[in-house]
Amino acid sequence: MQRSKPGKLRRQRLSDQLTTQLRKLIIDRGLKPGDPLLTEQEMIDQFGVSRSVVREATKALDFLGIIDAVPRRGTFLAEFDFTRVAEYFGFHFALTDYPREFLLKTRVVIETGVLYYTMDAIRNDADRYQHLLDLADCGSAGDNLDQRIKCDIGFHRGLVEVSDIPPLSAFSDLLQIFFQRFQLHLAKGDFEGGKRQHRLLVETLHAGKLAEAIDILRSHLGWYASAEPTSDNSPKSQR
Repeated sequence: MQRSKPGKLRRQRLSDQLTTQLRKLIIDRGLKPGDPLLTEQEMIDQFGVSRSVVREATKALDFLGIIDAVPRRGTFLAEFDFTRVAEYFGFHFALTDYPREFLLKTRVVIETGVLYYTMDAIRNDADRYQHLLDLADCGSAGDNLDQRIKCDIGFHRGLVEVSDIPPLSAFSDLLQIFFQRFQLHLAKGDFEGGKRQHRLLVETLHAGKLAEAIDILRSHLGWYASAEPTSDNSPKSQR
């Protein structure tokens, strides 16, 4: 019996398998932006797939901004744009009915994990400290639900962005998906109390009390786990 050559792809969804192989090749070779990948014919020969499979795989990687496919020149590793990928994931989250519990846990992990770096940033930069205080004070109890959500998103996005960690900041827009799923909870919530917690969190970080700040944020976010959403006839009608 003739054995298949090493590296040949024989499973279904060959284009998906090929994208996996190409990502591994990029890492194994330590390729940098601008470096050439394999030519179309080299992919066909090395992985034993058709030209159409190669084109499907490279289109997928091109869409994610991992490579640039240049007609008649080949494929090159792109200057990776993390924001572009984050936008794609955000769209994916918007279409996927993940349990709210998963969204909440994801948010807790991201925001508590970034607090050390946010703390360091605002203790060394008075402008960033004031910026977070301004975001914490955004809005008033009389605002409609849309404005309250906008203020809340602004504060929590700022909490991540002030850390000055670009890849993590790129994912801050995923918070919008969280707020869309929990907007009925927000309609019921204590907006002024939430603002006070925001300000207390910033002041605690500025004082260098990281453990206390983490506890404040966990308590703040934990409210969503215990609160019951209002009905569909809630203050959304005020928007």
